[in-house]
Amino acid sequence: MSPRLWNTSYYVLAGSLAVLFLFPLIWTGYASVAPAGATSQQDGFGFGNYVSLLGYDAGLWRYLWNSTYVSVLTVAFTLALSILGGYAFARFKFPGKDTLFIVTIAILMVPYSTLLIPLYSMLGDLGLRNSLFGLALVLTLYQLPFAIFMMRISFEAVPKEIEESAMCDGAGTFGVLTRIMLFAVWPGLITVGLFSFLAAWNDFIAPLILVSEADKAVLPVAIANLRQQSMGAIDFGATQAGVVVMALPCLVLFALLQRHYVRGFMSGAIKG
Repeated sequence: MSPRLWNTSYYVLAGSLAVLFLFPLIWTGYASVAPAGATSQQDGFGFGNYVSLLGYDAGLWRYLWNSTYVSVLTVAFTLALSILGGYAFARFKFPGKDTLFIVTIAILMVPYSTLLIPLYSMLGDLGLRNSLFGLALVLTLYQLPFAIFMMRISFEAVPKEIEESAMCDGAGTFGVLTRIMLFAVWPGLITVGLFSFLAAWNDFIAPLILVSEADKAVLPVAIANLRQQSMGAIDFGATQAGVVVMALPCLVLFALLQRHYVRGFMSGAIKG
């Protein structure tokens, strides 16, 4: 196959797949502004559905704040713990290191919904039930196995000579980690941070179970509640608008960080 024909086939296939994956989102955006009966936008194209969403129950801004608060806390906790855990697994030797790492990774095979009931009871004992802070701790727990794995392979991809040179200059272990190693593994940090943000922002089951107060609901739960209208009537226009609002931060962040996201996944792939 000639290079020209190969390039043409590649772009046609890639373009077709892009259209296929983007079509549901494009259709949702169109439906959120298109006129439709039994919605807040019945005459012509406009933003009536978004206005309706803005004033739903506790208000859209309240739900956005709740989701942002939980997601940012989850990212901060996940990064802090995975950096320390990943660095320890990558550079230190201690009894049971490999066994502990395998057990940590094995948590990925446990359906996290099965852990919600014991976590619900534990949060009650700690006084964190029905708390956004407690929800962030639970979501961090779900992200840690993958995050520690990512940070371990990221640290292992950095030559040890860099650390040895810094220690010869008088830097301690914590100084080497914060002043040198974090800058060397920033693609892995971005990958872990973005992955944990997307997971926390879009999570539905944990907030549904662990948070019961309406004014503490996160955006996915609020949009699901929006569908439960009286007399069996559902405002699909406002629901579509909610889906668009929920998807936009994820799309913007991924578009801005996708290059570093891919580089983070490739960390350690060509080590040695």
